[in-house]
Amino acid sequence: MKVMIVALLYLILAGAYLLVIPIAVLLYLKQRWYVASSIERVLMYFLVFFFFPGLLVLSPFVNFRPQRRQVQV
Repeated sequence: MKVMIVALLYLILAGAYLLVIPIAVLLYLKQRWYVASSIERVLMYFLVFFFFPGLLVLSPFVNFRPQRRQVQV
């Protein structure tokens, strides 16, 4: 019984570390990247460094290319 609880706890923590928190970090980065202050940018770099394995797992599914500009003549 205790082994199952420990295994479930490890599974929940791994899911949070590899999926849930990196998704939140990506959304935060997308929202604040161009308007962040220098101290906030240090926090962003730390989050990317700390959650790098999860960001690496999510990277094939993310597209942050800039939107195409509308040129008016």
